[in-house]
Parts: sequence; C-alpha cells; structure tokens
Amino acid sequence: MEHVDATQMDPLATAMGCGVQFLIGDTLARMILRARAAAWHSMVILLLSSAAGAVAQGSQDEALQQYFKAGQQALAARHYDEAEIDFKKLLQLDPAIAEVHATLGLVYFQEKKFDQAVPELRRALQLKPALSRATTLLAMSLSELGQYREALPGLENGFHKPADPLTKRLCGLQLMRAYTGLQRDSDAVAIALEVNRLYPDDPEILYHTGRIYGNFAFLTLHKLEEVAPTSVWRHQAAAEAFESEGSTNASIGEYREVLKLDPHRPNIHYRIGRTLLARWQLTHVPEDRAEAAREFEQELQLDPGNANAIYELAEIHRQLSEFDQAQQLFESALKYYPDFQEAQVGLAATFMAQQKPELALPHLQKAVALNADDEVAWYRLSQVDRALGNAEEQKKALVQFQRLRSQIALQQGTSTPGEVTKQALQPGEVP
Repeated sequence: MEHVDATQMDPLATAMGCGVQFLIGDTLARMILRARAAAWHSMVILLLSSAAGAVAQGSQDEALQQYFKAGQQALAARHYDEAEIDFKKLLQLDPAIAEVHATLGLVYFQEKKFDQAVPELRRALQLKPALSRATTLLAMSLSELGQYREALPGLENGFHKPADPLTKRLCGLQLMRAYTGLQRDSDAVAIALEVNRLYPDDPEILYHTGRIYGNFAFLTLHKLEEVAPTSVWRHQAAAEAFESEGSTNASIGEYREVLKLDPHRPNIHYRIGRTLLARWQLTHVPEDRAEAAREFEQELQLDPGNANAIYELAEIHRQLSEFDQAQQLFESALKYYPDFQEAQVGLAATFMAQQKPELALPHLQKAVALNADDEVAWYRLSQVDRALGNAEEQKKALVQFQRLRSQIALQQGTSTPGEVTKQALQPGEVP
C-alpha cells in the first residue's frame, strides 16, 4: 500500500480550520469550519488557562505577566511569529513553567516548525507529565516528522481512550498516516473504518480513507461525491484518478481546480509537475518539461522541504547536462531523506557524468543496500567499479544486474518518500 507522504496530509492548521482558504459550500461547510474553529479555541484556551495560573506563581511577576499577556493576544490573533517571540522571552525569565513550554510547542506546530515543537513539548512533559494536551500534540508533531513508531503510543492513546471528538478525529487522521508509514496496513484500514463510522460526512476523512483501503475506494469516493461535490477533496480525488489512468489533460485540469479552491495546498504543484512529465515522456514536447520544472519550483516555494520536488528538479537538470545544479539539488533531497534511494542513484549518475567515479561509489553502494532489486543501481555500480579498477566488485555487480534484468517482474525494495520518476538506463548506456 502506498505510504502517505508527510506533505499530503495538512497538519493542525488545516485540521482546526486555521488558514482554510477554500469553500466546501452549503451547511456542511459551515458546520465543519465551526467545529475546527472550536477545536482550535479549545486547545488555546486550555493551554493558556493553565499557563496563566503557572505564570502568576512565577518570579519577576510584572515582566512575566507582560510577556504572557502579549503572547496571549498574539496567539488569539493568530500572529504566530509574534507569539513565538513573546513566549520565548517568557521562558528566558522562567524556564521552569511547563505550560509555557507546551504553549510555545503549540505555536511552533501552527508554524509547521515541527522539529522545534518536539523539544518544547518534551520539556513541558518532563516538568509536568500530566499535561495530556501536550502529549497529544507531541505525538502529532512526531508523526509530521515521519517518526511514526515513536508517535504511535500518543496517537493511539488520543484516539482510543476517552477524549473529545475533535482530538479523536485529529489522532485518527495521524494514526492512518503512521500505520501506513510503518506498513501496518491492516491497522490503517481498521482505523479508516472506525473514523468513517465516527465522521461519515467529513470530506477530509473520506478522502484519506479512500486512499488506504483500495477495495472500498469506489464506495468511499462515491460518498465524498454525495456530501461535498464541489470540495477540494473531491477535485483532488478526481485528479489522482485521471492521473492513474494516464489522462494527463483531465488530471491537470482537476489539479488546477484544487488550486483555485486552495492556492496554498501542499503537493498539488508537485502532482501537476509529475503529470506534465508523464505527458512529456509521451510527446517529448520541450514546453511540457519546462512547465513541469516551474511547477516543482512553485511547490518548493510552499514547502522547501519537499524532497520529491527537489529530486524531480535535479533529474531535469541532470538530463539537460546541467550537472552543477543537479548535484546541489540531489544533495539537498538527500539532506532531508538520507534513505531516498532514487536520489542516491541520481546523484551517482551526476558524478559519473562529471568523470568522478570515486564520488559516485558510496552513493551506489548505499542505493543497492536500500534496494537490492534496483537493476539501474547495480549496472551503474558495475561501471563505477570498472572505472576504479575494482574487477571483482564489477563482476559481482554485473551478475546482480543480469539476474534482475532477466526477471519478468522486479520486486520492489525500500520505497522513497512518495512517488517519483524512477532512474532508468538510457539508450546506449548498456552495451
């Protein structure tokens, strides 16, 4: 089952209605937006109320109260950059207030600074383990960072134990992602069925469960069509269906509709770029590849850490023999995902084109360690070993390549973070 990429599920800002820029229409839309706003209001009120009591007991009362009041106002106005500054100053005065660490963690989460949210939430729980909201928020932050195994206990606790329906919903969404990321597909399906039962008319839930259990996808997406025919989720589902069928023009049209409803929606520019590349591979019209590159660049403006988009840009530059740009981009993708196997092979190919086999070697060795069934990696490894005079290693790599080449169906190894263009041997590369 395909893993849900960290960029494909909106974090707390979407789940709670912060920054929602699309309209679902009719009474359902208003009901969902009110519920999400209520969830945000509830989380903020609970944390700020407990923080207010803790601050009142702290030293340097006047300064503490000043920064707390400023941070409280900024947070209520959703000026998260200002709230971050105020709560950090507050902690400089008194770093032992657990509730303030938790509130700063919430601010970081809203800013999508999940790597900074985690240590603040951990510190809050060290100081006061009973902060249940911080425990749930920490689990969701870890899930957003792809640390699914560590996130599971908190997510499971937030979903299965008595909790308010809105927290339960958020944890259910993250649990589906975590179980899928850990390849616990039956558990992901079980959660999908449960959240469908709890939230039968929620377009976001319907969309994600439709992706998880394939044999129920038709019925689930049909329900989505009924409850929210003009929603962003319905258009995205249609776009992905057209994309899978190879209907590139229809797919791009549906993705454009998604962007009309939600211009800042993550991963949509990336999907348009991928679809344009698919069309370019059929027609070889240069404009399609150039437009695809622009879409990947727009995706990176929204999400600079989207390693898939970085990789696709790198591969375009490599194919155009723009090796310096390709190298920088491949290395950037690997900075975010060191186990990105296709990027390892692509960077090695870039070094090979620059006559630098000694730099290519460790990347190809890493690639075959990640996926022993990658014929491209084995062949290029054999060529690097030949260039370096490693006759025995070259022979071993060629044996592996020929074995894989003769197989009718190749087994898939470690998956990369999402669907990307696979590295391929070019005509004339293999004698």
